[in-house]
Amino acid sequence: MIRYARRAAAFCLVLLVALLVNAARVMVFQADELDDNPANRRIAIDRYAQPRGEILVDGRSVTGSRDSGQQLRWERTYPQGPLYAPVTGYASQTYGTTLVENAEDAVLSGTDPMLAPLPLWNELTRGRQPGGNVVTTIRSSMQEAAYRGLEGKRGAVAALDPSSGRILALVSSPSYDPGLLSGTGRKVEDAWRRLNTAPGRPMLNRALRQTYPPGSTFKIVTAAAALDSGVVRDVDAPTDTPDPFVLPGTRRVLPNEATGCGDASLSEAIQWSCNTVMAGLGVKVGLSGMVEAAERFGFNDPGLRVPSWVAKSNFDRRMSPDQLALSSIGQFDTTATPLQMAMVAAAVANNGEIAQPYLVDRTTTSGGTTVERTGRRGYRQAMSPSTALRLQELMVKAVVDGTGTNAAIPGARVGGKTGTAQHGFGNTGTPYAWFIAWARAEDSARPSVAVAVVLEDAEASRTDISGGGSAAPVARSVMEEALRLDAADRP
Repeated sequence: MIRYARRAAAFCLVLLVALLVNAARVMVFQADELDDNPANRRIAIDRYAQPRGEILVDGRSVTGSRDSGQQLRWERTYPQGPLYAPVTGYASQTYGTTLVENAEDAVLSGTDPMLAPLPLWNELTRGRQPGGNVVTTIRSSMQEAAYRGLEGKRGAVAALDPSSGRILALVSSPSYDPGLLSGTGRKVEDAWRRLNTAPGRPMLNRALRQTYPPGSTFKIVTAAAALDSGVVRDVDAPTDTPDPFVLPGTRRVLPNEATGCGDASLSEAIQWSCNTVMAGLGVKVGLSGMVEAAERFGFNDPGLRVPSWVAKSNFDRRMSPDQLALSSIGQFDTTATPLQMAMVAAAVANNGEIAQPYLVDRTTTSGGTTVERTGRRGYRQAMSPSTALRLQELMVKAVVDGTGTNAAIPGARVGGKTGTAQHGFGNTGTPYAWFIAWARAEDSARPSVAVAVVLEDAEASRTDISGGGSAAPVARSVMEEALRLDAADRP
């Protein structure tokens, strides 16, 4: 009898060990596989069992959470959704996350190990902390000025602090309310379908992820290449460029919108935006020199993150001479995001150096303790300091007495460059209106802001300098607010 009891006990022990081994297999070795299984609804339930952390602008939350009373309990809200949608993106229980909601999801959802009180705490407990907060670099009054300035027209604004790389405003228009996508069900699906088929493409982040022909604003890059390469040594000397200018290897004549561009100097070419002079200088610099110069500004970089990914701005590496001439004035296949062109203006204002642009100042726990802070980092040396100083003077001249007078601000030194980018089949489309600029208070040693504005549906005739007429006033209102904030922050 004792022998059978021992056998039964041994068998039970084997079963117990088998159960423990299986439990260990499921809980340790298969945990990640089960977590990633789409059929495992518990993951989604746990994810939305607590509110997300907040995204902050100027110390105030621009996001929120509401208790839906459903199985996926907490849904995201956006009190000023359209204003900050190009910054926050959306956090949807149906369609996932984008922009800052995506880039900082681990912090906002409470799964980031840095939020835990002890190392490996989340792994041991398989739990999560209260959602942390994301503090952005955006200044609310500048964001509002840019949003008002666009007036719902298709376009975008990007503004930077040239010295630090902090993104101060990021607006895309028309915009949308991300809260429409937060939950689940037919209503959310209908909103998704409606937004994705809307003619104005409101969910497109035009500031970061739409590239445009930059038109004459690209002439700043060409001017930097000409000065750094020694093709131009005296900005006031004639450039020996004919008007009309025949594109190399073709019979096609390149027109000027301005008059008096024949044999104009670089200074006059920037002041009045002479196509012929800048196209000729691009050809003289040569393909390799122009490619090198454009890439120093950030063109052809697919890895730019702010922390959300930014679309690659393009300058072709292989072109014929006539294509190079057109590319040197921001046409042909040359394209740029508004953020990229704000970086061009920032390089001039910051003595040739571009600071790495960034949108998140720091992340914190729900209680406000800093988890991680973004420090200033250099991105590229776009040009020599001496070239930057000369371009500062030329851009100021364009605002004081040139195509950019609509951007002038009393009591500030403002440099700018207009652009009217042709597009469409046979260049028959209404030109895109561009303006890039920077501003520095007269009593300050550092620039306050660099900004780029693009308007897709500028109401201007093809013979008008629409960048100065349509985009420059928007840039001016953003720069005025930056100067006001900078003055208030200084002792």
